[in-house]
Amino acid sequence: MFSNDDDQGLVLGVVFGVILLAIATVLGVALYKTGQRGAMPASAAAAAVVSMPGLNAAAGAPAAGEASAGTAMPDAARVVVEGGVVKFYFASGSADLAPGAAEALGDVVKGVAAGKKAVISGYHDTTGDPVKNEELSKQRAFAVRDALAALGIGEDKMELRKPADTTASGNNAEARRVEVTLE
Repeated sequence: MFSNDDDQGLVLGVVFGVILLAIATVLGVALYKTGQRGAMPASAAAAAVVSMPGLNAAAGAPAAGEASAGTAMPDAARVVVEGGVVKFYFASGSADLAPGAAEALGDVVKGVAAGKKAVISGYHDTTGDPVKNEELSKQRAFAVRDALAALGIGEDKMELRKPADTTASGNNAEARRVEVTLE
């Protein structure tokens, strides 16, 4: 079936793959522990966020602020910047961020660099199980928090703030959102 040379080539390939994986892991841990992750330039951090799993970065996606309720599918994830507030809208049952998340958060990153704090608040619609909706709203806020952290924003510069009423008004697609403001 296979010759001895084929078996040796396969074994060498696996060994080299494991070695490369180990080196990449050690470098990643070393960079993380030395704080290089937070010192990443904004352009590199934005690229890292766009490529993070769960951000659904897609070629040809509209730029931040371009999508509106009239142009986006009603249940599609999208991000809109209105009056200095970044609004992340989520598909039903999902905590995946829309394309353009990093770009939409650019002004928030600048505001935090100028001494302000990013306030993250999550809302949900009225359909389904209220307990599950609360948890999903929290997971969505965590996704936005993680995107800000990937852009170099420290946890001390962010506040997760639960609104008095997490059930948002309006249609269900507009209600499933996380808002980021600066204070």
